[in-house]
Amino acid sequence: MRRMSVLWYTTRGAGAVSLVLLSSVVSLGLLTRLRVSSPRWPRFLTAGLHRDVAILSVVFLLLHIVTAVVDPFTHLGIVAATVPFGSWYRTLWLGLGTLAFELLVAVLVTSLIRARIGMRPWRAVHWLSYASWPLAVVHGIGTGTDSHAVWMIVLTVACVVPVLALAVWRLASAPVDALAHERRAAARGATLGLR
Repeated sequence: MRRMSVLWYTTRGAGAVSLVLLSSVVSLGLLTRLRVSSPRWPRFLTAGLHRDVAILSVVFLLLHIVTAVVDPFTHLGIVAATVPFGSWYRTLWLGLGTLAFELLVAVLVTSLIRARIGMRPWRAVHWLSYASWPLAVVHGIGTGTDSHAVWMIVLTVACVVPVLALAVWRLASAPVDALAHERRAAARGATLGLR
């Protein structure tokens, strides 16, 4: 049996906490977009909590990555953390984690400079969080040493179900794009006029 180090336990713990926090960030983002509020919980609280939990999730994600890179047992090195699919160890699963991290970095950087780049480019990049989250989940399932433990399965399900439920709610309640609807109607009218 291998000797477990503090770094190894820290990597595992920070990975699990990152999963919870990132799932919370995506859920809060969806709630913000859905404009969910009540007299006891105004909308600005959801947006502020979304921002604060996002910052905390980056801290735990960095802790997860740094401890995995410097852990002498894994010998991952900086390449595994920065080059997608550049690791010799569990190449696919670590590569997915690296991609998830890099997409989150893009979201973070554009969020920090949102006032300079404008809302439209920021929103386009912010959509990457919807790609990053499932990559991170699959990374955890594929490479996590505890991924088959009952507690980790329960934790993963507890993170995935709310995000999926909110995503379905968001898609079901998405307003019809009036401009796109008008363009389609005009195109149909033009097509009918040609007959």
